[in-house]
Amino acid sequence: MPAAAEPALSATPLAADRLSDRLAADLRGRIDSGALQPGQRLPTELALAAQYAVSRTVVREAVSRLRSGGLLVARQGSGVFVAAQDAARPLDFDNSVLANLGAVLDVVEVRRALEAEVAALAAARATPAQRAAIVQALALVDASVASGSAAVEEDLAFHRAIADAAGNVQFSRLLRHLAQYLREAMAVTRRNESMKAEYRAEVRQEHRAIVDAITARDADAARAAAAEHMRQAARRLQDADAPIRQPSAGRAP
Repeated sequence: MPAAAEPALSATPLAADRLSDRLAADLRGRIDSGALQPGQRLPTELALAAQYAVSRTVVREAVSRLRSGGLLVARQGSGVFVAAQDAARPLDFDNSVLANLGAVLDVVEVRRALEAEVAALAAARATPAQRAAIVQALALVDASVASGSAAVEEDLAFHRAIADAAGNVQFSRLLRHLAQYLREAMAVTRRNESMKAEYRAEVRQEHRAIVDAITARDADAARAAAAEHMRQAARRLQDADAPIRQPSAGRAP
């Protein structure tokens, strides 16, 4: 008996940039919302390309990403299907974190929950060498900012140094894994902060408070300082005058 024709998706043509990311995010949202049910067959590659006004290469890349993430499964000769809900899925973050300000703020909230506890553990467990590495990492952030850079990579390295000092290798591994997804959101916050002198001063003071607490071995102060840093990062993004909200700011590099 021939397979029933798969229903067409109600799709909006995608913007021109990062098409495969945007298509993957749209399909992921449909799966998460239940619009695409476990076991349901996706429209064909050609049909998806027509529905989203993209090339078949874009569809192939998006589907491949979702298959790698465990959300889709391919059946030889039958097509691509939504995976069962109990299928194991690796930890994943939506790569399109620059799609809107709300998405970036969501990432900041995740960082606040994670990095506050990591900072507290680093204060309690860091060795003298690890505390020195944290101080050095912050010096590199400051030097990069002074040279006019947004210091995204240096900021990531600073937070990795703190995670490395937490005494739990899983925190380091988690932060390194998340870095590939969080880098773009961090680029937004850092670029926003680099465009105003008062923001740069605030960030430097917040970083210094984290380091001072860690070097003083004050876990409660380190936790509070790291959480406050993320709260202030969100506040700076929500500021009506924030450079990142201005039309001329554009996308972060």
